[in-house]
Parts: sequence; structure tokens; C-alpha cells
Amino acid sequence: MLHAAPVFLPLLGAIIAGFFGRLIGDRGSQLVTCGCMVLAAITGAYVFYDVALMGHTRTVEIASWIVSGSFDVTWSVRLDALSATMIGMISLVACMIHIYSCGYMAHDASIPRFMAYLSLFTFFMLMLVSADNFVQLFFGWEGVGLASYLLIGFWYHKPSANAAAIKAFIVNRVGDFGFALGIFAVFMVYDSVGFDAVFAATPGKVGTTINFLGWNFDTLTTICLLLFIGAMGKSAQLGLHTWLPDAMEGPTPVSALIHAATMVTAGVFMVCRLSPMFEYAPTALAVVTVVGASTAIFAATVGLTQYDIKRVIAYSTCSQLGYMFFAAGVSAYSAAMFHLITHAFFKALLFLGAGSVIHAMSDEQDMRKMGGIWKLIPVTYALMWIGNLALAGVPPFAGFFSKDIMLEAAYAAHSGVGMYAFVMGTFAALLTAFYSWRLLFLTFHGAPRADHHTMEHVHESPQIMLAPLYVLAIGAVIAGFALNGLFVGDGRASFWGNAIFVLPDHDTVEHAHHVPLWVKLAPTVAAVLGISGAYLAYIVSPEMPGRMIEAFRGIWLFLYNKWYFDELYDFLFVRPAFWLGRGLWKGGDGAVIDGLGPDGIAATTIAAARRAGRLQTGYVYHYAFAMLIGVVILASFYLYRMGR
Repeated sequence: MLHAAPVFLPLLGAIIAGFFGRLIGDRGSQLVTCGCMVLAAITGAYVFYDVALMGHTRTVEIASWIVSGSFDVTWSVRLDALSATMIGMISLVACMIHIYSCGYMAHDASIPRFMAYLSLFTFFMLMLVSADNFVQLFFGWEGVGLASYLLIGFWYHKPSANAAAIKAFIVNRVGDFGFALGIFAVFMVYDSVGFDAVFAATPGKVGTTINFLGWNFDTLTTICLLLFIGAMGKSAQLGLHTWLPDAMEGPTPVSALIHAATMVTAGVFMVCRLSPMFEYAPTALAVVTVVGASTAIFAATVGLTQYDIKRVIAYSTCSQLGYMFFAAGVSAYSAAMFHLITHAFFKALLFLGAGSVIHAMSDEQDMRKMGGIWKLIPVTYALMWIGNLALAGVPPFAGFFSKDIMLEAAYAAHSGVGMYAFVMGTFAALLTAFYSWRLLFLTFHGAPRADHHTMEHVHESPQIMLAPLYVLAIGAVIAGFALNGLFVGDGRASFWGNAIFVLPDHDTVEHAHHVPLWVKLAPTVAAVLGISGAYLAYIVSPEMPGRMIEAFRGIWLFLYNKWYFDELYDFLFVRPAFWLGRGLWKGGDGAVIDGLGPDGIAATTIAAARRAGRLQTGYVYHYAFAMLIGVVILASFYLYRMGR
């Protein structure tokens, strides 16, 4: 059970803090959840050592879950190099975020609820990555969706937080509908939802067709594309990305947990886990590559224009996820996982560093109202430098190793989509360096732009917030060269084992080591150019950005408004949905159903009763007249019957 401990310890913490939070209080909830996460991180490190490094793969069966005919699902913890790597990373980063939250959320009124939500989210994410079948994968998948809804809308008194939570939930449901269809198709085609059974039978499904929406399509392509739609929603890829920036309405630890290391990487993990299926679906891989590369460049361009410090980092996350997907799309799954791990460290560092800045600036998030604070919060400043260097891909920081191998693999694919990914990825690397240093210079350098009261209260964060940043900074520095040999170097075959499957002629990671020198140098050159451009624009000549905005007003507005995706979706989907819903409510339910049904009967009864009530006047001659009329009617009726 030690190997399953890192998965279930966060659940234990969530149950105690969630159900007994009022009893044990704020401090007790923090101690319980953080204590469980520390134990989860320690056991997670052991799992990584024992399973990934020592090769002791296993499946720990917890219980029989669903048995119905041939549909047999067990609740199991699958431990191989892929899941052990994810368990080790998630438990460590989540542990740091839990500890950080003790300082960041110290004055919040609902600490037990927040800590319970964090731990519950962590449990669902660990359940997702340790799944042994599609149903358990879906359980974890929907669980993190639920927990993210609760965390994004944690400050439910803010209308913007409620709207962001609902938006995240609905957009993810769009992707999850495709994901669910994919799982249904898997069971229909394979008569099983277990990974091992499905993977073993996949080569035999090559060339077969499936009837979908009245048309016959290639079976594996259809299934993989449906599953990838789920990944697009969860990992905020172009088209289903609109929820990610709005999700910054949640507390900063939520941004770090959901949008750096865990939930948004679920789609990348899923594609890598299902590599034995995707490898036999080249069309699906091409779609993954194009969507990933397009997302990388889209998010990078939008990140150039944002002023909210957390939104800039959010679009950076969206862009980096695009890198991971196009790496997986050219069959460089190990490179995608490499960047997933390094990105978790430096992006969590950047988000928590941004939280430290917001804490210092009295909850201010607009970079236009910052500046001139680097001497006041030097530790946060230095840590943000480390995160930015890793994000930009400057050697020897972690991002340099993982970003390089992804771009080299894209070039080494020698395909049209591979070259598209290489070009877009290299250009996105330049933009990434530019906007990350734009963030650094606007936030910390130049003349102070905050009001006098805010500047008087700028202070360094307490050690309980800084200590997790030190750990993440170490990861951002050493994770690249420490894991390079295992993940994408000579030791990758023995490290990954059967966890990742690549057809012999798809081994782009091997081919990446033999690309021309200029391909290897391109990402670093792009990073240097981007940093130099940001230095020139925001330090040497600070009036330059304003002049550029005026000169290219239309382009700037297009990027600042996020390519108008929200406006487009509002026009195509939101307004028609509201119009239809209001019409069905007022016209259908109100006028027809209620009007002819309960409301109509009630209104008729009331009207009849009122008319009858008017007869009760209290005058004897009125009653006598009514009796006379009655006698006349009865007599007439009697004479009529007698005449017949």
C-alpha cells in the first residue's frame, strides 16, 4: 500500500479539513492538509525512485468497481515510468503550493474549505495519472474539472469569479463530450476499457472503419481525435482555450496548481499514455501537431499585450502546452513529458512569485501600476529571474533542455506539419522571451507607478511563502540537465520502458540529436533576441511601446482582445443560447405550459369564483328573483319534456 499512499493521502486531508474544519479550526486544517501532502511528496519521491528509476513497475488493485457483462472495471493504481513521474512531480509541486497557501491565504475567512479543495483537487489529479483503464481516467478527469470549478469560484462573492468558474466548467464539458464519445467508441470497438487489453489489440484495428454520424471513418483516427478533443478542453488548446485566462479570478495558489503543474497538463499526459493508439493514427497525430503549434503562437502573441501579471503567465502556460502537444504530435512523447516536468517547476515558481508580488503590492495585479520595487522585494525579484530564465529557454536552466529537444524533434520529423511546428515554435520562443522580460521590467523596474500609500506598504513575503519558491527554483535550475539523459538521452529506452510506445520509423527524439547546428542554436538565439528587445523597449527607450501601439493600433487591439475569440463565441453561441432559453422560458414554459396548465386552470377558477361571488349581494329581493328564475327554468324544462 506504500505505493498507493501518495494517491490517497491528499484525499484523507481533504476529508478531515472538509468535514471537520470547523472543529479543528484554521490552523488544524492547514496542519492536516499540509502534513498529508508532505507525506504524499515523500512517498511520491519513493515511488518515482522505485518504479521509474529502478524499473519495478506494478499495478496495485484497490477494489472491483463495476462488473456488468463483459464490462469489468477495477479500481487500480497503475505504476510505470509515466505515472510514477507524474505522481512524483504532482505530489511535490502540490505540497509546495499547500505550504505557500498557509501564508498567502492567512487572512481569508474560509481557510479549511480552501485547503480541503486544494487537497481534493490533488487527489483527483493523482487518480487520473495512476488510472489503469479509461473509466478511472474519466473519473479523475471529471474530478479535476469539478475541483477546478470549486477553486476558481472560491471567492464566490465576486461575480467575476462565479462567471469564470462557470465558463471553465462549461468549456471543459464541451471537450469532455468528445472525450466521453471516444471512451464509448473504445468499448464498442475493443469490448474492453483496460489500457493493456486495448493497447494489445490496437495493431489489429489498423485499416478498419467505424460508422460515426452516418459516415464510415478510420477507426483509430476517429477514436484518437475524439479523445484529443477532451485534451483540447482540459489543456486549453486553440478553440477551447477561452476559459484559462478568466480562471485567474481564483486565488494565486489555485492558478499555480491548476494552470502550471497539474490539470492543464492532463491532456498532454493522456496523449502520451495513449501513445500505443496514437502511433497507429498518423492523421490524428498531424492534427495534434497543428493544433499544438497554432496554440503556441496564438497564446504568445496575446501574452505580448496583457497587463494583468497573472494573465500574462496564464497565456504563457497556454503557449507552453502547445509546445508539449506538437512534440507529442511528432511522436516525441518523451520530449513532451520532459517539458511537462520542467515547466511544472518554473511555471509554478512564476505563478507563486507573481502571488508574492501581488501580496507585496496590496493585491494589485496591473503591471502598469507597479514598477520600481525590485530593491524592496529582492528575494522575490531574484526568484522571478530564475523562473523567467527557465521559461525563455536560456542555458543552463531547465526550459533550455526541454524546449530545445521539442523543436529539434519537430524539425527532425521532416514533415509538413513538423516544419510548421518548428517555425511556429521558434517564433513563439522569441515572443516568450520578450513578454516574460516585459513582465519583469514592468513589474520591478522603472519609476514607481503605484500610489504613495501602496509603495509605503511594499514588503517581502514571509518565509512560509518564500520557502516553497526556493524548492521550485532549485527544480527550475537543475531539472533540465538532471533529467535530460533519462527522459530524452541515451537512457530513455530503459527509463520509459513500455510506458511510452513509438514506432521505429517515428523516433524523432533519436533523429533530433542529429539535426544541423543552426536548428540547435535557433531557440537560444530567439531567446536572446526576445530578451534584448524587451530590454530595449522597456528600459532603454520606455516610450517605444506607446509609439508602437499607436502606429499599429489595429494589430494591438486584435491581440489585446485575444483575437476576439470571446466576442466570436458570444455572437455564435452565447447570445443565441440566451435568446433560445429566454424564448422557451417566456413563450414556451410561461405562456403555453403554465398559461394553459396550472396558471390557466387557477386563473379560470379564480375568475369563476369572483363572478359567483358577485351574486351574493345580501338583498332578499335579489335572492327571490334568482329563485323565480330557477322555477321558470324548471317549469319550462318540465313542459318541454311533456310536449315530447
